[in-house]
Amino acid sequence: MTLCHVCGNEIERGCLICRFCATEQQKQVDTKLPFLQKTVNLERGRPSAESALHRLTLELDTARREGVKLLIVIHGYGSSGKGGVIRDQCRKVLDYMRLKKEINDFIPGEECSAKAGLIKALIRRYPHLEGDRKLRTKNPGITVVIL
Repeated sequence: MTLCHVCGNEIERGCLICRFCATEQQKQVDTKLPFLQKTVNLERGRPSAESALHRLTLELDTARREGVKLLIVIHGYGSSGKGGVIRDQCRKVLDYMRLKKEINDFIPGEECSAKAGLIKALIRRYPHLEGDRKLRTKNPGITVVIL
């Protein structure tokens, strides 16, 4: 077995197209490349919204450089009961980045569940995420960023 150079899933040696991400394989890699997933807690230290957004952009830049495929952003839900400023602003920034193609996509935590189509597609692409509770439980205090 070898690994897909895009998604890192195992594919049969000599296979020209990955069955997980449908990417044409140009060069087969024989060593196990780690799937990189990272969690960032933006609410640690109770920062202002401006500081949290600055940290988000720094963490996204770092994640891209490190080859991270999936970034779980903990922004909290807010104490008002309607969603917090950091959460709302974070998602606006991510939506803008998605439009500019700086990130592939993002999934709000309240849309994370075992039955959600986006989560099913993500797990099909990265099967080892199957047991990740963060992706299987609705949580409006997080956002999953796909780089």
